[in-house]
Amino acid sequence: MRIGVVTFPGTLDDRDALRAVRLGGAEPVALWHGDDDLRDVEAIVLPGGFSYGDYLRAGAISRFAPVMDRVVDAAQGGMPVLGICNGFQVLCETHLLPGAMIKNAHRSFICRDQPLRVENVRTAWTTDYQQDQVIRVPLKNQDGQYVADERTLAELEAEGRVVFRYTAGATHGPAGFESNPNGSRNDIAGITNAEGNVVGLMPHPEHAVETGFGPDQPGEGTRTGTDGLAMFTSVLRSMVS
Repeated sequence: MRIGVVTFPGTLDDRDALRAVRLGGAEPVALWHGDDDLRDVEAIVLPGGFSYGDYLRAGAISRFAPVMDRVVDAAQGGMPVLGICNGFQVLCETHLLPGAMIKNAHRSFICRDQPLRVENVRTAWTTDYQQDQVIRVPLKNQDGQYVADERTLAELEAEGRVVFRYTAGATHGPAGFESNPNGSRNDIAGITNAEGNVVGLMPHPEHAVETGFGPDQPGEGTRTGTDGLAMFTSVLRSMVS
């Protein structure tokens, strides 16, 4: 199984995403923002960073990169696409996902281990999780506040399209944002499209895929910092099912 990871100018986490794809059991394929060919990949990851320096607004310029025309077409055709942090912002800019990402409510960059509740295990990227499972993965952003109009939020909730939600258990952070780190509406950390093949989230599962290198679950001896790995194994299962 070939999974492509797109690099834009300013991308920071492409190598981490490529490694996570490999550890999940797939063949990682590096894609460049100027490519006009997806090189026969079967799924795509848009990784985190500050594409094009986040000029104008985060993800706004990446939306017009040549490779994104191919990504949008593939996603609309059913290919699994995952957007992480800046990748989530790009997915919103392309309207593959609804809503927008704006500055954190506390106007500060935040970096911490973040608990998330898994709200939807039916997407291409979450089948290896359990419903309502609480996982812990790193979070790092300054434009991480998810916003949408009330009608869109109501549709996301009614259709079960909230995939991850911020939950209690963070050990530090700005005052007033111990569970919701950036002011996102409805504590939303990640969402999916109606078909379930496109998922975007702000926290970084690719940083929690190796024993000893990701955040442990406090009080649970069975967790070894690999809570993010299931996203990369889930998509393999979805492609062969």
